[in-house]
Amino acid sequence: MGIVILGVSPDTVKSHRSFKSKHSLPFTLLSDKEKHVLKLYGAWGEKNNFGKISMGVLRTTYVIGPDGHILQVYEKVRADGHSREVLNFLAVR
Repeated sequence: MGIVILGVSPDTVKSHRSFKSKHSLPFTLLSDKEKHVLKLYGAWGEKNNFGKISMGVLRTTYVIGPDGHILQVYEKVRADGHSREVLNFLAVR
């Protein structure tokens, strides 16, 4: 489909290499240790995990068009079935 997929997290480059290899990911993972990109996209914030409030990555997918505009936002992403949901969105565009 000619799309580019990027993953962003505050994890280290070394941990990204290991994670990418372990899960055979076919896309680039970017390390944002200072959380600049995550904060700009609103993907860093308060999380509630079983009643414990902490700061962390808010799993979010942004579909960005060739012109740089955000076409679709998926919040509270769960891996199971998500790629199909995004591909279905892209197929009708």
